[in-house]
This record gives sequence, structure tokens and C-alpha cells, in this order.
Amino acid sequence: MPEDLPQDGYHFQVMRRAIEMIDGMGEHATLDELASAMGMSPAHFQRIFTRWAGVSPKRFQQYLTLGHAKVLLADRFTTLETAHATGLSGSGRLHDLFLRWEAMSPGDYAKGGAGLTIFWGWFESPFGPALVTGTAKGICGIAFASESGEDAAFEDLLSRWPKADFVEDPMFLRPWVLNAFGVQQEGEVPLYLIGSPMQIKVWEALMRIPSGHVTSYSELAGSIGKPKAVRAVGTAVGRNPISFLIPCHRALRKSGGLGGYHWGIPVKRAILAWEAARVEA
Repeated sequence: MPEDLPQDGYHFQVMRRAIEMIDGMGEHATLDELASAMGMSPAHFQRIFTRWAGVSPKRFQQYLTLGHAKVLLADRFTTLETAHATGLSGSGRLHDLFLRWEAMSPGDYAKGGAGLTIFWGWFESPFGPALVTGTAKGICGIAFASESGEDAAFEDLLSRWPKADFVEDPMFLRPWVLNAFGVQQEGEVPLYLIGSPMQIKVWEALMRIPSGHVTSYSELAGSIGKPKAVRAVGTAVGRNPISFLIPCHRALRKSGGLGGYHWGIPVKRAILAWEAARVEA
């Protein structure tokens, strides 16, 4: 069973149903209509929703619309070459997290994790059940299972490093996870990036996108000096193993389309809306 992070799992299940309701009823659905469909009183539904989203259900509906990605591209587009220089990548990061990261060497990466011990555990998160993996150096994987299912998420992350030794130890990971999801604010969140040199360049660029902002796949390609490699960059974004902290959900198509998301488009929409609401609040 997932470790509990103060009712976040329950809240996300409520939010997941509410998101489906909003999609089906339209952005003009009233609080009473949503609460009734959820089998709750309006006051109770508003209280739970606001605790999770940071804003009222009515306000959140604006962030959740499918057209909101276009608004983000117009109003909160980040040019990655200047993001670091202007301080956006630090001051705008969700929860003001300080992420310290290092990457596995290319030679060690080629070994498929041989000789590496990776600890794992299930946790409840603001976006449903999350499988978190980490080494002695830091978190190396976060997978959300609300869409894919826990078995598929588990197989996905473990298959990335087939020769590693996996040890179930959620208590080892718990302090990092609590900081990662903002439950406590004590110390930094170390990340250990296990990927090819190309992937790591893309993931480093993703970490320069401030919370509540977005960029495009072509902008990412240009920022790593490979402007014509948009497809390869998109693949690297999709292979990001550390969801949320390496914010692949902030990469959109130039057209305003959401693009893909390894852990399901509903989760991507929820994270983008959740972050946008907190920036506004």
C-alpha cells in the first residue's frame, strides 16, 4: 500500500472525478451541480477542492479547460536561454524547492544499472499513487499510476535499469518525498539522473522552466543546441523518469496542444492546472 502524504491520495481521487465531471458538464458547471454529482454538500466539496487546488472549483475550471494550454503559451512562455539569467528558474520553482542533481556517467549508464542499488516505495501524492525510486545519491524515478495502474508503472521504471538491484524501502525515500511534494520544507531534494547524455541535457533544460510556466518542444531543442532535433527531444522528454520534479509536463506543442505525457494526459492537465492555480494564488 502507498505511504500516505496527508490525504493527498484521497483528495486526488475526488479531484480526478471532479475533473471528469467538469469535462462532461462544461466549464460553466456550478458548484452545486459538481457537488451533487460527487455526492457531497457544496461546502464540503469546496473545502476539499480548495485544499487540493489552492483555489475555488470555479477558478480552477478556467485552468483546466483544454484551451488553457494556448493561454499558457501566450502569457507564460519561457525562453530557456534567459530563464536562468533572470532568476525565474529559482524563484518560480514550485514550493521554492532547491533541487540538487548529478548525472550517472555515460559509461555507468551503458551498464544498465549493474552494481547499483535502487530503493523503491509507493506513496500517495497530490496526483494519485506515486512509485518513487532512488539511490544513495537521490531520487531517480517518480511514476504516477492513476492512469496506467500500479503494475504498469512498476514495470516501466524497473525496466529502465535492468541490471540494478531493487530493494523495497519506502522509509529510506520518505524524507525526500515529503520535501518533493511540499509536505515539509527541510533541506534539499537530491536527484540522481540516470540517462543518456542527450536525455540528461533535455532534462536539465526542463528544470529551468519555472512552475506555472511552459515551453515548447522546439524551444527545448534550440536550448540544447539541436534546433532540428525536435523529434528526438520529444522522445527524451517522454523518457524522463522523474515526473513532476523534472517537469516534462511543462513542454507543449507550438500549436498549444498538450502533446503526450508518459503517465497520462489527464495527469498532465491536472498538474498544469494545479501549478497555474498556485502561481495565481
